[in-house]
Amino acid sequence: MTAGARQRGGGDFPRRRFLAAAGAVALAGCAGLPATSPARASGLASVNGTRLYYETAGAGEPVVLLHAFTLDARMWDEHFDALAARYRVIRYDARGFGRSDVPRAGEPYSHADDLAALLERLGERDAHVVGASMGARFAVDLALVRPARVRSLALLGAVVGGWPWSRQWLESYAPVVRAARAGDVAAAKRAWLAHEIFAPAREQPALAARLERMVADYSGWHFLNADPERTVAPAAVSQLGRVRAPTLVVVGERDLPDFRLMAERVARGVADARQVAIARAGHLAGMEAPARVRELLEAFLGAQAT
Repeated sequence: MTAGARQRGGGDFPRRRFLAAAGAVALAGCAGLPATSPARASGLASVNGTRLYYETAGAGEPVVLLHAFTLDARMWDEHFDALAARYRVIRYDARGFGRSDVPRAGEPYSHADDLAALLERLGERDAHVVGASMGARFAVDLALVRPARVRSLALLGAVVGGWPWSRQWLESYAPVVRAARAGDVAAAKRAWLAHEIFAPAREQPALAARLERMVADYSGWHFLNADPERTVAPAAVSQLGRVRAPTLVVVGERDLPDFRLMAERVARGVADARQVAIARAGHLAGMEAPARVRELLEAFLGAQAT
């Protein structure tokens, strides 16, 4: 691996196969393979009583990209077309985010069920699932409740259901909660963007502007409503040993303590897992260090190819 990235394994998907795939990716880039694919589609898919905005591109084994809290499918702009050169890539806005419908108060739903239904709607039986932060939680949930749907997992800045958040995290998030309880969505968004979770991203002006646009477009629904999401029980954090999919855990070295600890927990708990730390990156490593993360994703996915 390159300098500044450290690997440790909670399991052993074959290292030689992983490194060979990385070499193949590098050679393919030198060979001038196309960066984009003409096989593109987008729309609103009606699933589970809601509508989810989705985009697809490319052909081959399916890869689903799941976004972080308050963001949307656009967070994957640096990866979508690049991965579509070799895979059928699917990205979508989760219920309540981006251009998808918001949840209905009092009507329970499951993000894992939404994802499974969307895959079926798009004609895919299973997929490689790549999740960032909140999206990583959905990915792990799917691997637990519908394991046959998951070919592999790549988790960036992972959140795991049932995690006991530290006092430090709860206190740092309190200004967002106070603004939301006052019904001031704009203030909640400002407090969220000012949170230390985004500090490394704010050092890149173009990235900071992209985050501001996505958060501005976020409905704010979860700030104002009790989310009727039906979560995995028992909590996912207590069931990691049941995850059988090959798993890549990516964590920024500058991420906050709770997220670094969650990455460690997943790497230890999932039998077939490998953890990689990205130097100088924070919570949104896929956006802060896209070239490095894209290299890791392409090598990992190449190692799982059937």
